[in-house]
Amino acid sequence: MSKLPLFDSHAHLDVADFDQDREAVLKDCGEALAGLINPGVDKETSLQAMDLAHHYPFVYAAVGWHPEEIARCTDQDMLEVEAWCSDPKVVAIGEIGLDYYNDENAPHDLQKKYFIQQLELAKKVNLPVLIHDREAHGDLLEILQKEGRGVTGVMHCYSGSLEMAKVLLKLGWYFGFGGSTTFKNSKKAREVLAWVPEERILFETDCPFMTPVPYRGTRNKPTYTELVARNAALLRGVDPIALMAASTRNLKQLCKKIG
Repeated sequence: MSKLPLFDSHAHLDVADFDQDREAVLKDCGEALAGLINPGVDKETSLQAMDLAHHYPFVYAAVGWHPEEIARCTDQDMLEVEAWCSDPKVVAIGEIGLDYYNDENAPHDLQKKYFIQQLELAKKVNLPVLIHDREAHGDLLEILQKEGRGVTGVMHCYSGSLEMAKVLLKLGWYFGFGGSTTFKNSKKAREVLAWVPEERILFETDCPFMTPVPYRGTRNKPTYTELVARNAALLRGVDPIALMAASTRNLKQLCKKIG
């Protein structure tokens, strides 16, 4: 297995799906990829992400509170996130954002409150953010245009329209593309992927979720980022290795703490 010039910019290797073979999966990652970012979604997973980053030189962490978990979040938790940001292996704040689909235990006002707080923290500590946006495009864009001024980051697993992408591009945002772009029925995501300038593209798996074709329906893993990148190169009509290398340059430009 030869190492590719490719990062998985969003992988959840801390989750229970990897409890039986996490070490083997990480060994494969170290041999095949330039690196990966493991974002947390709450206190426990943020700590686990940092622990993985400290044990594997090619793993980096992001810390923060996901909108689905926000009902358990407190102002004290926000202080802890700020403290973690000084860790040299913490390269971003995330996964943060808005989710109006899985919102039974996450009131929208509370989601907005802590989303804005984490954007303000990103300004304070000068870190990028990893954005989760599900069925909340309008409110999320409004917040980014107001409270998000001066913050940059990646729209993880981008699911918005081309029109929204054009606005975000002007605001300085990057776009993460994953397994959904290999699905033939994902016309909107593929349209945006074909359009986004090369210097704003990142590739990801969001593993263990969103497994790309031809493994859809099985557990996703970071090495499948290669499938996402090769599919994107085919869609864009460019050399896949060159596109992988460009995406890694983009990630290092965004996340300054990645060596």
